[in-house]
Amino acid sequence: MRDGRTRIARCLAALLGVLLVAPLMSCAPNAAQSPSSDNAQSQDATQAGPHTTLMSDFRNADLGCGWQPTGSMELRHARCFTVDYFEGGYALICTADGSRYLVIPPAKEVPEGLSPDIVALRQPLSDVYLAASDTLCLLEALDAQDVVSVSGIERDDWYSERMQQAMDQGRVVYGGKYRTPDYELLLGKGVRLALESTMINHAPTVRDKLKELGIPVFVELSSYEDDPLGRVEWVRLYGTLLNKDEQAVQVLEQQERQVEAIDAHPTGKRMAFFYFNANGTPVVRKPGDYVTKMIQMAGGTYAFDGLEQAAAGSSTTTLTMEQFYATAKDADVLVYNTSIDEEVRSLDDLLRKSELLADFKAVKSGDVWVTEHNMYQQMVESGDIIADLNRALRGTDEGVTHLRRLTATVHAPASAPSRMRLRARSLRESPLAGQSQTRGCER
Repeated sequence: MRDGRTRIARCLAALLGVLLVAPLMSCAPNAAQSPSSDNAQSQDATQAGPHTTLMSDFRNADLGCGWQPTGSMELRHARCFTVDYFEGGYALICTADGSRYLVIPPAKEVPEGLSPDIVALRQPLSDVYLAASDTLCLLEALDAQDVVSVSGIERDDWYSERMQQAMDQGRVVYGGKYRTPDYELLLGKGVRLALESTMINHAPTVRDKLKELGIPVFVELSSYEDDPLGRVEWVRLYGTLLNKDEQAVQVLEQQERQVEAIDAHPTGKRMAFFYFNANGTPVVRKPGDYVTKMIQMAGGTYAFDGLEQAAAGSSTTTLTMEQFYATAKDADVLVYNTSIDEEVRSLDDLLRKSELLADFKAVKSGDVWVTEHNMYQQMVESGDIIADLNRALRGTDEGVTHLRRLTATVHAPASAPSRMRLRARSLRESPLAGQSQTRGCER
């Protein structure tokens, strides 16, 4: 009996040791490396939430048919995709979850002997089922929103006026959420591509059914980027898909110029970014998160930098009111995330969430701001958002578009039907929501 217990104890100790030393790797493609001939997934992977695994070495330019790349896209910020070019206008996209997509130019054929794991995407791209809400801004930046014919998001959940108008006019129809698409409608509309967020990985049967119906699935990973401009650079991936490479570079460079124009000298000010959940509990971003990096790039210090890391797979953490009070009471600037909680339209609304906020330094000085409701659907304007955070830190309202300073005046109610939008899509869909993420490539 004693020997049996000893063996069990040793097994448990060994298992614990494995769990403690298992490394977490970030997305880190090396554009200069030679293409790998091994189609197997790298073992150096990061678990980025349920059913989504990110790889540290995912670039694989071996098409399986003997073709050699003629060049590669030189990425400036993004780390979760690569693009390799081949003769004839073909382009291979690799993403950090191990997926590969070959862009087939018009009037060209799929290469004979193409590796079976590669998804062929034919140009011109059209008739897209869009279930990744934050991707629309990238398409709109390229004047390519018309490629969408079916939406996986209901009309009133879009903040894009162009998308709302397209759905009002019937040019885009609602085809069901990512987990319950209307397959008959998708086929009837001739959908040629399902553009999904990583939430589709929570519904593997749906993904398999789409493939069975001949509808390729592209999983969007832009929100895994740990560099705010890395998110923007995903516009270059869509430029490749849509044959709008030059326009995509212009979009990126415009946001780069916004960041370069910021007076990035440290302001010496601390900024707290938060919201209260439905239970009245403060929810803040974890240190090193995408939003906290925007605050740093804007010249501020994130008020909760001293917190321990949130649990793996989460970009946010909840605090007790005592913890929140102790940490944020003396913060110079408060930013309330109304892309999650739309109930806060005035300073009075915020104080009704907690009367303790009246003691906060930023409340007394009038340095309390809210995000605009559409902020999470505007990743392509990350440079503008950073510039707005810089203005808030410096106390100026001039030119601010993505934030609004709170006053005691009650503003007109939001047009969306629901005041409290706790967007439980694992909230990858928002750089400002409680999405799942990992350090290095945020989900």
